Amino acid sequence: MPERLTEMLMDTWTPLIILWITVLPSIYMAPMNQSQVLPGGSSTGLKRLPEEQRVLNRSKRGWVWNQMFVLEEFSGPEPILVGRLHTDLDPGSSKIKYILSGDGAGTIFVINDKTGDIHAMKRLDREEKAEYTLTAQAVDRDTNQPLEPPSEFIIKVQDINDNAPEFVDGPYHATVPEMSLVGTFVTKVTATDADDPVYGNSAKLVYSILEGQPYFSIEPHTAIIKTALPNMDREAKEEYFVVIQAKDMGGHMGGLSGTTTVTITLTDVNDNPPKFAQSLYHFSVMEDVALGEPVGRVRANDLDIGENAKSSYDIIEGDGMDVFEITTDAQTQDGVIRVRKPLDFETKKSYTLKVEAANIHIDPRFLSGGPFKDTATVKIVVEDADEPPVFSSPTYLLEVHENAAINSVIGQVTAHDPDVSSSPIRFSIDRHTDLERQFNINAEDGKITLATPLDRETSTWHNITIVATETRNHSQVSRVPVAIKVLDVNDNAPEFASEHEAFLCENGKPGQVIQIVSAVDKDDPKTGHYFLYSLLPEMVNNPNFTIKKNEDNTLSILAKHSGFSRQKQEVYLLPIIISDSGNPPMSSTSTLTIRVCGCSSDGIVQSCNVEAYVLPIGLSMGALIAILACIILLLVIVVLFVTLRRHKNEPLIIKDDEDVRENIIRYDDEGGGEEDTEAFDIATLQNPDGINGFLPRKDIKPDLQFMPRQGLAPVPNGVDVDEFINVRLHEADNDPTAPPYDSIQIYGYEGRGSAAGSLSSLESSTSDSDQNFDYLSEWGPRFKRLGELYSVGESDKET
Repeated sequence: MPERLTEMLMDTWTPLIILWITVLPSIYMAPMNQSQVLPGGSSTGLKRLPEEQRVLNRSKRGWVWNQMFVLEEFSGPEPILVGRLHTDLDPGSSKIKYILSGDGAGTIFVINDKTGDIHAMKRLDREEKAEYTLTAQAVDRDTNQPLEPPSEFIIKVQDINDNAPEFVDGPYHATVPEMSLVGTFVTKVTATDADDPVYGNSAKLVYSILEGQPYFSIEPHTAIIKTALPNMDREAKEEYFVVIQAKDMGGHMGGLSGTTTVTITLTDVNDNPPKFAQSLYHFSVMEDVALGEPVGRVRANDLDIGENAKSSYDIIEGDGMDVFEITTDAQTQDGVIRVRKPLDFETKKSYTLKVEAANIHIDPRFLSGGPFKDTATVKIVVEDADEPPVFSSPTYLLEVHENAAINSVIGQVTAHDPDVSSSPIRFSIDRHTDLERQFNINAEDGKITLATPLDRETSTWHNITIVATETRNHSQVSRVPVAIKVLDVNDNAPEFASEHEAFLCENGKPGQVIQIVSAVDKDDPKTGHYFLYSLLPEMVNNPNFTIKKNEDNTLSILAKHSGFSRQKQEVYLLPIIISDSGNPPMSSTSTLTIRVCGCSSDGIVQSCNVEAYVLPIGLSMGALIAILACIILLLVIVVLFVTLRRHKNEPLIIKDDEDVRENIIRYDDEGGGEEDTEAFDIATLQNPDGINGFLPRKDIKPDLQFMPRQGLAPVPNGVDVDEFINVRLHEADNDPTAPPYDSIQIYGYEGRGSAAGSLSSLESSTSDSDQNFDYLSEWGPRFKRLGELYSVGESDKET
């Protein structure tokens, strides 16, 4: 059928195309230029006319055309002739050559260079490319010189109905509320046709329903789907499948068509009331059930879904309206009956309730269908149980001052057995909540007492748990939390909030605020903190500083005068007394350190060290430290050099083994007897040259230094030792290189008239055998030991 249609169309259109190409261009096209001149100088497009007619015509171009047409999808045994190009410059002598260029030239479209016939070599599809732009030119066949300027023309592909409509967005899904009125909009579908919408009816679509009637209808030209039946019930049928057809050619016979499916789902509306599955429910519950525990569940079924199926439950009648409550389970939509108040088998053994279930979301359109609610009766039986003790209060709050005495009563808890047997109760403290055992409780009456001192500043609250146990059944236990608040007592003195150090500028002005200090108090009075500041009595008339109390409970330190100097005094200490307003008031003394500093003209602290004054201009602190280190190193080298020279020049003193003397070294405390024989060198006394000559000192600094006490002056005996000692003492006092301490060397000479006499055994007037050392025991325990040593030595010699 398509091939036959194509042949019929070609038979009809081919003469028209040739006629248009060869005849119509001179009628429809715009006028050309006056003339076209070839390289030979001859005019083109002009014919010889009589003289009287020549003025009535104007020169035109040799050839003109606008566009050509070719049918798409045309396929024949030979290429289809699209059109013919011809110029009036062609005398028919085959001197002109036609050239074609542009879209598809040489591949899709081929021109006969002699006749100018244009043929289509391939099947064309308008949906792929609707038109082709080409350029034609006539040239001299021998010289290839153009005879006419290039001319552009268009070959348009004429459409045929070769594309069926398509639903690009299909299949479709749509929803519409159930019970909708006839004509309610559902959705809109859209089909597209690739054929030319301008040429013919190839792209003119008409819509219809193939499946889905009589429930839905569709507008033929707008493709809007609407409801066609009233009162469609979702509970009866929820989903519908509709087949939609789109047909081109305006729906006439021979047109192409396409289909799609539309799944239409009815959405729920609240058109059904809730309904209980049964009218009477029975439940039983133990009397010791915890509050909030469920007793039972009731359910009202609703054919609707989602929000429309949600119901709320209420107890509308009965003798347990204040004892029980009913709530809605959001997941299952059940009504859950819970215990609201404690049950007591001994008081009431059963309850009867009337519960109601009602829809939350009501649709006014369906109110005429009846009330959207239902009711049912619930009977609850209470069963007896052995109950634990019950405290008189669910929680207890006690208060105690932090200075309360040990064993004082803080408060009391009470509990009883609710059962008919009424078992006695014993109280105890859960020690896991009182690890430090700060409280005790009387097991009989529940009085809580203090076991250890309390300190509010350490812990303000203490939370303990009291346990009540039935004496007849130890498994029946109850617990109650007890919060104990420690009340404040003014037992802490205020003090500075932090360690303050103030900086005072040397160029400061009188009355200038040096520092603002604040105080803290660990206590917590009910009226808040109020501090009093004052100076020590002896500092009231301080010439340098004064204090001023601020409204915000702080203290300002002010300078009384100007002209402070770091060289004169670098640091000032200002003791301040801080008192609180407690009863009795507490106070403490804190010292503020005020450091004098050098400041800029803007009052910015620059340096607070006295050493800043001695720094030379232009030297940094690092350079000065380096210079001082070099000087100290040089001094150390010099001292070492001098010391080595002195040791090198020291005369050798030969000690005679028989010339042995003891040294008695005199400090400001008791000496060590003969154990102190190596403290000093007695070479001076052994060398006669040292009496009048100069010998270097070899003092050894003792481990502990004491200021020497004035001893008894030795009795002059005419010996040169006294003079020697005085000379050496004078030299030591005036020698700048001597150690920074004084020492007196007392050798084996006590001097005449000494009460103790000489302790040395050298040069004694008596022999060793005549010595009696018993008198040494009278001088003290150390001398007694010395006497025993000498006595032992004498006895060894005799044996």
